[in-house]
Amino acid sequence: MNINQKAINYLKALSAETITNAKSGHLGVSLGASSILFALFKDHYNFDVSDTDFLNRDRLVMSAGHASALYYSLLSMFGFNVSLQDLKEFRKYGSKTPGHPEYRTTEGVEVSTGPLGQGVANAVGMAIAEAVMEERFNTVGFDIINNYTYCFVGDGDLMEGVANEAISLAGNLKLNKLILLYDSNQVTIDGSLTLANRENVAKKFSAMGWNVIKVAHGNSYWWCTQAIKRAKKSQKPTIIIFSTTIGIGTQKEGTSAVHAEVLSEEELADFKEELGVKESFFIPSDVRELCMASTRRGKLNHEKWNQNLAMYSSTHPELYKSLLAFFDRKKINFERIMKNISKYDGQSTRKINHYALSELAYQCPQLIGGTADVGPSSMATIDNAGNFSAGYRRGKNIHFGVREHAMSAICNGIALYEDFITFDSTFMAFSTYAIPALRMRSMMQLPVMSFFTHDSLAVGQDGPSHQPIEQLTQLRAIIGNTVYRPCDYKELVAGYYTCVRGYKPVAFALSRQNIPHIENTSYDGALLGGYLLENSSSKPDIVLVASGAEVDLAVKTAKELSKKYQINVVSMPSIEVFEEQTNGYKNKIISKDASLVVAIEASNDTKWYKVLGENGVVFGVEHYMRSGNGEEVMAKAGFTVKNLVKFVESKMKAQK
Repeated sequence: MNINQKAINYLKALSAETITNAKSGHLGVSLGASSILFALFKDHYNFDVSDTDFLNRDRLVMSAGHASALYYSLLSMFGFNVSLQDLKEFRKYGSKTPGHPEYRTTEGVEVSTGPLGQGVANAVGMAIAEAVMEERFNTVGFDIINNYTYCFVGDGDLMEGVANEAISLAGNLKLNKLILLYDSNQVTIDGSLTLANRENVAKKFSAMGWNVIKVAHGNSYWWCTQAIKRAKKSQKPTIIIFSTTIGIGTQKEGTSAVHAEVLSEEELADFKEELGVKESFFIPSDVRELCMASTRRGKLNHEKWNQNLAMYSSTHPELYKSLLAFFDRKKINFERIMKNISKYDGQSTRKINHYALSELAYQCPQLIGGTADVGPSSMATIDNAGNFSAGYRRGKNIHFGVREHAMSAICNGIALYEDFITFDSTFMAFSTYAIPALRMRSMMQLPVMSFFTHDSLAVGQDGPSHQPIEQLTQLRAIIGNTVYRPCDYKELVAGYYTCVRGYKPVAFALSRQNIPHIENTSYDGALLGGYLLENSSSKPDIVLVASGAEVDLAVKTAKELSKKYQINVVSMPSIEVFEEQTNGYKNKIISKDASLVVAIEASNDTKWYKVLGENGVVFGVEHYMRSGNGEEVMAKAGFTVKNLVKFVESKMKAQK
């Protein structure tokens, strides 16, 4: 037996034993794909275990994240900070070897995966980021950025819509540093792949502009490594279709039954005996040395890169200086952004955001993003910045096409590549398409901005399908996601700061309609999530709390009610940020001793009750409305001064 096959046998044994020890896991893919990923790690994957974040490393996305036992075993064999003891802790609470790969939990893991298909889009984002950096900083003789993005996928990944959205875009953009490693075992959990899918994957990818390589012997190390070698020479993104046998070497190989199989101790012993492995949780010295040769190669490549970078700093000092400053967020002057866009006060927040984005781009070379084919409507575009394309890698505007889910997952990938400032955009009603990616973004706490425009019933004539009602509820329900619904430019830029400096994802709800100038708005107050806009009394009778376009309505309603009551008005662009403040501050702003606290918002979000107190009520939207003029639709839903005054007075009377 040659040393490569011996290493693969020990890799299989280690993966199987890890799963048996945990009494759960995914054995099928961990055995069937072992030759593919071993060939990648041994011969192609550029990494440095002593500095897993170095800029020019290759990226590996395990879109088929259920292959985690195999992944962790490889990380352990090749010297990452994953010990054999960590493998024994597989799937245990708080371990560094969780059931699916988790970003910032396990050294070497580039992205949290598990929901199938999203990893493909993440990889496309990383490949876009690499192309941006390569174009901007490489010169003749100095390939400062030249890394590959590898993405491991299975049959399930390629059935997911988000993967197909991203694959289509990647082909259009000719992302040649992107390589998909497709474990084609023709089996899913339910049974044969043909139960649900008979498409010709090779022809489909070819039609979408990809290079296609077929490997009939996907369980052979030699064929696997040769295919990856060929893929790296392509001028297109490449998919390598490895024909493999799921659960190879077990009694249930080739069947769906082995997908999440756990071998008994007796079955494990027999399986290991067939592999020639006698030890438990063990890597023999010759196998370890084979793996460490690749590990040393990676470290040497990093050292050579550092030397090349030092020469680059002397021969191209301006480019080198730009490279060092490229990801600097501390230099952003938010006050200057506000000053330059203040002249647009009184317009829609989508339009104000358009000018703010361009101001941010002026200061930030690392800003890039785009829309799901709604640029002229959402206005989330950067002026005079060009479009990122196959022929122009310096463009800052990405045309994602009508692909909301992939758009947001791709932006996650761009942010994961390095410290890019990234944004995506669509209509608020269509944010639902992107929620799976927003959820993963929030888990990983990626500082990406989403600009969701047409944020209320005021969108009007497009009808109920385009009138967002429950979307604010959905966005606020995502743990770790921060929502900003600004009423003017000051609150908008506060949301920028929260994302860019606070390193957290922020979803913006922006108006289509103009919002009149509102007195006393506060950037500092918006940074706290909510603040007193009108403070008539330290012990008011009524507090009106509103967000976005409804803040103006609250101010006008308060003016009418002030004839009879002491009224305070609170602008609350972000419930999540407000909830982070001290109880003293929150009680001062909301005045929970008031007889009545009313939240006014064109949504059905009950999260307001978390901040309103015992005397809180919500004036929101309870029904899908009909198509009509925006102002008319809002009026029919009750969002008028007259109706709000009537509503508040009825609540006050009910308390007497």
